[in-house]
Amino acid sequence: MPRIVDLTLPLTPGQRGVAMEPKFTVARDGWNAATWHLYSHAGTHMDSQLHFGAGPETIDTKPLEKCLGPATVVNLAPLAPRTLLTIAHLGAVARTFTPGESLLLRTDWHKHAADPAIYRDGLPRISEELAQWCVAQRVKMLGVEPPSVADVNNLPEVTRIHHILLGGGVTIVEGLAHLDQLTQPRVFFAALPLKLAGGDGCPVRAFATEGIDPIALTG
Repeated sequence: MPRIVDLTLPLTPGQRGVAMEPKFTVARDGWNAATWHLYSHAGTHMDSQLHFGAGPETIDTKPLEKCLGPATVVNLAPLAPRTLLTIAHLGAVARTFTPGESLLLRTDWHKHAADPAIYRDGLPRISEELAQWCVAQRVKMLGVEPPSVADVNNLPEVTRIHHILLGGGVTIVEGLAHLDQLTQPRVFFAALPLKLAGGDGCPVRAFATEGIDPIALTG
């Protein structure tokens, strides 16, 4: 039977880059509404080329077809903190990957989301070798569970890896969760951002569908 798995971290007031204040209430105004303040890279989010000046693309100019499609899931869990991910970590997928599709790297890193010392400072990183491979394979979306594809405390590294991927046409989705709930190595994956004019990035609702031919869903 078809099955949808939500791959999105909840955005909770008080977490990094997230705040909320009530604007209207049922008791006072007759309805509830709130004002949210969101960092453009909070929680599960997508980067545009503008994020690191890797090209002219902004979130609102990203074609929807770049936000969904067939994806291969690679199980890398468990990983030691700060593991540098290479092509070798992909195993057989490095030989069988279909160019132009998406790649999701399961690390179970979402389980550390409440511990910034591990989640942000100890995250597994994409090597330059693997980033170049993704560009050569025309990976549509590279989805990772850590909040970044590279060391957020190392500006040269995080800049270099983002430039390679974003400049090479790879859409980056960071902060995914629950890839451990997927049972199939190939799924239909979607990460849908708000259409923010000139946006450098945006939180997304990410999900995967199993039990349906992922190519049939995209026509």
